[in-house]
Amino acid sequence: MNKRITAIAILFSMLAMLSNNLFAQDVKKLSVKEAVELGLQSSKHLKIDQAKVLEATAALEEAKNHQLPDFKISGSYMRLTTAKIDMKATQKQEGSSGGGIPEISQAMYGIANLSLPLYAGGKIRYGIQSAKYLLEAEKLNAGNDQNAIVYNLIEAYTNLFKAAQVITVIKENLAASESRDSNFIRLEDNGLMARNDRLKAQLQTSDIELRLLEAQSNYTIANVNMDLLLGLPENTVIEVDPAFINEVPQEQSYTYYEDKAAEGRQDIKALGYQQKAADLGIKAAKANYLPSLALTGGYIALNVPGFLSVTNAVNAGVGVQYSLSSLWKTGASIKKAKAQALQLSASREMLSDNIRLQINRDYQNALLARKKIEVHAKSLTQAEENYRITKNKYDNSLVTITDLLDANVALLSSRINVLNARADAALAHQKLLESSGMLF
Repeated sequence: MNKRITAIAILFSMLAMLSNNLFAQDVKKLSVKEAVELGLQSSKHLKIDQAKVLEATAALEEAKNHQLPDFKISGSYMRLTTAKIDMKATQKQEGSSGGGIPEISQAMYGIANLSLPLYAGGKIRYGIQSAKYLLEAEKLNAGNDQNAIVYNLIEAYTNLFKAAQVITVIKENLAASESRDSNFIRLEDNGLMARNDRLKAQLQTSDIELRLLEAQSNYTIANVNMDLLLGLPENTVIEVDPAFINEVPQEQSYTYYEDKAAEGRQDIKALGYQQKAADLGIKAAKANYLPSLALTGGYIALNVPGFLSVTNAVNAGVGVQYSLSSLWKTGASIKKAKAQALQLSASREMLSDNIRLQINRDYQNALLARKKIEVHAKSLTQAEENYRITKNKYDNSLVTITDLLDANVALLSSRINVLNARADAALAHQKLLESSGMLF
């Protein structure tokens, strides 16, 4: 037993040294609001969402560009082999005079074409409106992700708070236990206490030291996790503000949060815009049955040295195009577009059901967490009174040391449970707000 106590003491000393080195680093005190703001600024997930919004914005500009005219310029210079040219229109008439066709060894031409779409069956208009809906959907998805990120930051902040508070409680209990051990050693030296009882007390002290080691390890991990979320150096020690667990308002009725979710949940709004875009996709697919109409214009220049030269050949007109293959190919595109619309409609209904279930669950969890505070607070009062009575009985030799140590363990657990219950209630309320779309 002495070897175990010695090993535990060594481990505790080593961890204490590491802890001192940690706390010697930069200490940053943050409220939960400041932590959320800092976390949003450094969130890599939000940077990805911002890039998606930029991509959707570019897609909208691309769709609008289909309204603009197409202008193409092409030209070519060609070297020719000795070609045999037989132009009936240039043959010598009987009795006329003239030379033969010259040898042609090169040719040059340039063409400029301009096409302005006038009508494309509505595909351009549908494409622009669909791109607008998809852009709004991406913005809403980014907002929904931000809502979830805010909750994750609050959850990490709460875990760090709980870890720090547990360390404080255990340290206070450890100091009291070590003081008690010192008194027991003096009693044993004076022949007033059995050695076995003193060793039982020291064994509990060793157990408290082990709990402190675990608590400090959990705190270090929670602190590093918070540093990474906030984009801070990993050796930054974050000091949390314990006041946030006291700022938990009373929950409203369940229907209040359900109504708020219908208004504020951005993921279901995003699906609504995607549904509108899918409906336009059906119309765009049907537009393939219709012809397209465009205003056209062009310029042609040609030069075959020694033979032909064409300049200022300007043309303008209206062009109509219709693909007969669309009569048997478009049906598959329409079916595909309708299937996508049905899929989005079913996804939206499923998401709506999941949101209602999620709000119901989080609402019950918030009520339960609040009731747990009352239960644990009552348990703490009972544990304190039990320890006081047991300590008084022990001082009067009415109970054993085991009873006293058990009462002390119960008191320590009750104190930790009260702190955790208050933090869990604060977090449960934030989770309810997140489910209702009101967190951010």
